[in-house]
Amino acid sequence: MSQTRDWNEHNRAVIEQFRANGGKVGDGKIPHVLLTTTGAKSGLTRVNPLNYSTDGDRIIVIASKGAAPTHPDWYFNLVAHPEVTVEVGAEKFQARARIAEGAERERLFNQQAALMPYFAEYQKRTTRQIPVVVLERI
Repeated sequence: MSQTRDWNEHNRAVIEQFRANGGKVGDGKIPHVLLTTTGAKSGLTRVNPLNYSTDGDRIIVIASKGAAPTHPDWYFNLVAHPEVTVEVGAEKFQARARIAEGAERERLFNQQAALMPYFAEYQKRTTRQIPVVVLERI
């Protein structure tokens, strides 16, 4: 339970820093997005800070959960409720989430892992295929 509380506190601090600094977190080298989902079970809104890359005008996020054996809660939320809110920099907009499959998933995963090598490391450390989520502006 303490690990969950630590992550919640960490995420709260990142969200606060993101919003106070126009989307910049830390030294700004790793791009962050805030993803607001609707809880699959609770129906409550949840905000998660995530690293992202882009593919054209689409936002790409990876449901790694740090190589944990299960997908992150936000992943299940957007599968149940694919309409989400995205914050990038100072911009906020509605988007539709979908899970990339096959060759598209491989390309997008490899593209982001080239920029952020820890994602490739996470995939090596877990037996599940880490989902790649495509966020398209509505």
